[in-house]
Amino acid sequence: MNLLENVRESLDSIRVNLLRTVLTALIVSIGIMALVGILTAIDAMQASLTSTFSTLGAGAFDIRAKGYGNWRRFGGKVARVYPPVSWVQAREYQKQMARQKLKVSVSARVAGALRVAANGKKTNPNMRIVGVDENYIAAQSLDLGAGRGFSAREQADGSNVCVVGSEIAANLFQGRPPIGDYINVVGQRFQVVGMLARSGTSMSGSGGDRQILVPILCGNRLPRQQALTYDLKTLIPDPTLLNYAMQQATATMRAVRQDAPGQEDSFEIERSDSMLENLNDLSGNLRTGGFIIGFITLLGASIALMNIMLVSVTERTREIGIRKALGATSLQIRQQFLIEAIVICLLGGLLGVVLGVLGGNLITVFVGAGAFIVPWLWMGLGLGICVTVGLMSGYYPAAKASRLDPIESLRYE
Repeated sequence: MNLLENVRESLDSIRVNLLRTVLTALIVSIGIMALVGILTAIDAMQASLTSTFSTLGAGAFDIRAKGYGNWRRFGGKVARVYPPVSWVQAREYQKQMARQKLKVSVSARVAGALRVAANGKKTNPNMRIVGVDENYIAAQSLDLGAGRGFSAREQADGSNVCVVGSEIAANLFQGRPPIGDYINVVGQRFQVVGMLARSGTSMSGSGGDRQILVPILCGNRLPRQQALTYDLKTLIPDPTLLNYAMQQATATMRAVRQDAPGQEDSFEIERSDSMLENLNDLSGNLRTGGFIIGFITLLGASIALMNIMLVSVTERTREIGIRKALGATSLQIRQQFLIEAIVICLLGGLLGVVLGVLGGNLITVFVGAGAFIVPWLWMGLGLGICVTVGLMSGYYPAAKASRLDPIESLRYE
């Protein structure tokens, strides 16, 4: 018998025992669905998050004072807190990097947990004021939904003007762009000149919807509980030069901060894609967990398949004797039962792959992440595992069938 004849014979056997075969194939399909579905969902969500992080600028890095505002302990010791980045240091760093054709955004968080009032209404105490320069909106990948940014004159004078987040407009102005209106916060009155488009809240809680952006010199003179520390975001036009630019920025910042030779940096530098690297590590762990879950399910399916094939060998003992009496070799008998096991696994595997792809993408729709993806790698892996499971589960029953004595088999009832 050739391969095609073996496949036809397997399909005939499947039709004879249709219900039993369908139940066995469903067990296999559930295992493959779990494996492919989990891996597809992870890939879809990672693709969505990767796209989100890429909008923050792969060619950018942030610099801030090391340990400032943190109360971290290591081995029972309080981490050393360095002085904040001052306005003079921030401006000097910005000027020196500008000589290297690099754009730097300077910003400072002035205050948080604030109420904003307007039109006799107040927001929840979860708004924050950020003093920003002319590069901040572009550097943070924020978009203006209405109005404008700050003019050069407003920046130079530190005027009491602001750009508000969409949540503030929704709470105080019924969602309409409040351009030209006034808001009151920290005892000051600000005229609204722009409104940010809705961006959502990032994992760090730094989305633009609850922000009030003011010119950085205006932020300097607002009442606050502690000295401002300035955050610096350096934009790199060519991402391939990111590592070189970070080395240059480190040397420049050490000179600006007057860090002594041999002393550790008094500032922290973080790439914008560092969170993406952490995400990739986490995704790898999730894939490992998903693979283990799918493997355990498939292990149960393989045991069930082996049991079904052993039953099939017992039921077809007389048939095997007839085939051997007509000249079939042990190899041909073994191939017939192996191919039957593989066909059953592939039928269940194809269904499992389809359900897994649909289920994985459906999960991403529910969590609001990602577009529909077709994971060819996991589909191929799932079908490959099906063939492996078929070989492993079918080999022993096939070997048992090939060793049957034809005379004893013909007597079997």
